[in-house]
Amino acid sequence: MLIKILKIARSEPEELEIRCHEETEEVKDIITFVKSRQGKLTGICEGQQHEIPIADVYYVETVDNSVFIYGQNKVYETKQKLYELEGMLREKYFLRVSKSLVLNLMKIKSIKPALNGRYSAILHSGEEVIISRKYVAQLKCALKGEVF
Repeated sequence: MLIKILKIARSEPEELEIRCHEETEEVKDIITFVKSRQGKLTGICEGQQHEIPIADVYYVETVDNSVFIYGQNKVYETKQKLYELEGMLREKYFLRVSKSLVLNLMKIKSIKPALNGRYSAILHSGEEVIISRKYVAQLKCALKGEVF
């Protein structure tokens, strides 16, 4: 499959065109992936409301009854509940990995076993998050590309 990238002026809208002989499973997977990276979440940082592209979110975590959206360099607070965000993000390569954390699978750099059946995920930001043993099987399925 030939891939071409054409840079355009910032004033022009971005678009993706797929040219194929037929809509194969591979093409459908590409479309699903591209759609999964679209969208934004709303969060508050330093008293200002921000729109955070889903592709920039590393994980969402609840701490002391507050929900936070973690980016590479910033943390945003949101009024949404963790279970609401989990439902919204499930089709966007996010997975609950503990009682209090929903992780963007596209931001995982490496995974290694930890103590007591848990795993540790190192993110591209360098941060480390713990995957509870209850969620390890789902994570393995998701990383293999199986439905979870």
